[in-house]
This record gives sequence, structure tokens and C-alpha cells, in this order.
Amino acid sequence: MTHLARVLLADDHAVLRSGLRLLLTSQNEYDVVGEASSGTETLSLAEQLQPDLILLDLSMPALGGLDALPTLRKLVPSARILILTMHDDPQYLRQALKHGASGYVLKKAADAELLSAMRAVLRGEVYVHPSMTRVLLEDILPETQFMHGEDSWNSLSDREREVLRMVALGHTSGEIASQLNLSAKTVETYRARGMEKLGLRTRAALVRFALQEGLIKRD
Repeated sequence: MTHLARVLLADDHAVLRSGLRLLLTSQNEYDVVGEASSGTETLSLAEQLQPDLILLDLSMPALGGLDALPTLRKLVPSARILILTMHDDPQYLRQALKHGASGYVLKKAADAELLSAMRAVLRGEVYVHPSMTRVLLEDILPETQFMHGEDSWNSLSDREREVLRMVALGHTSGEIASQLNLSAKTVETYRARGMEKLGLRTRAALVRFALQEGLIKRD
């Protein structure tokens, strides 16, 4: 019999918990073993149920998710804790990872992204919402690296620069296509051509380049 990942839902909105339960039970991968509506209830249920994964909201009554994190890590050291929140503030992200969260997903994310994040953290990986990955890069890149590359950037067409700047900020091809009134295929073409001109292969490398050149602003 296939092992189902035991999941504890911790959020003070009953409607959201109900939606998450429906989503997870439809996947045949998860067993929702409990629901908590406050931080203190989360601690109690986590200790009692010993789940494999905790979906944790940051804003809950009695005890917030950030405050509950250190204790959760002690009560269920083997559990993965995935933050599911509406807060896109970089400080929340930094604090959550510092206190032991395995991932950070925004509530506005599509169902498919949440499921991908859950699978990733259960594999032992760290998952961060794409629009917030540059926050982590800013923390590890020294200020002395923010220089050079202006000539290569200027070699791009206006549209290539526009598309790559939006990619670096975390927008998907679909979002870019909608905002620029282009097809997703055309966006991908601009993206690929621009990346090739810059000699970059990954989005992480693009974000690093954009930060170095001041093409995207720090929050």
C-alpha cells in the first residue's frame, strides 16, 4: 500500500482549509490528519498527530505562524513545514526560513504550484515562490558584484530588455504575454534570444545579472 503523506492544515480561515482538504484528497497522495485554526492549536495537534507536512499560515490568532515555528521544529523535527501565506514581504520569507520552514508559497499561487511546492519539500528540498527568489539572491550576493555588463544589456532590443526584466521580477510567460499584449510563444522567443545574447542559461543567473546592473530595484 502506498504511503500517504500525513498533512496538518493550519489556517484560521475555515473556507480555505476546506478548499485545501478537497484539493489534497483529490490527489491520492495525502492524508489530511488534522486542521488547526490558531497557533496554539497547531502546536497541540502537531505534537499529537506527528504529521509529515504542516501547511502553516503566518497570521493566526493566539500565536502567529512565525512565533510557532521554533516550537514546531522541536515538537515534530521530522515534519516539513510549508508556509502558505498572503504576505509577500521579504522579511517574512527570511524569518520563516531562518526558523526552520522548508518552503514559502503565496496564497495567490495556483493549485498546481502549491502541489509542486508540497512535493518538493517532502523530497527534502526548499521551495520558495518564484517571485521571491531574488530576495534570497540579494542576501548572498556581495555588493562588490553589482557592476559591469552594461554593454551586453544595451545590445538587446527594447522588447528583449522588457521581457527579461519582467522575467527577473518573477513574472511567468503567461503574465508577461498578457501585460505586453503578446502571445506566450513570442514572449518565450524574446526570452530565449535575450538570454542567449547575455550568455545566461537560467532564471537565477538572469536575476543575478539584473541585480548587479541595477535593472531591478531592491525592496
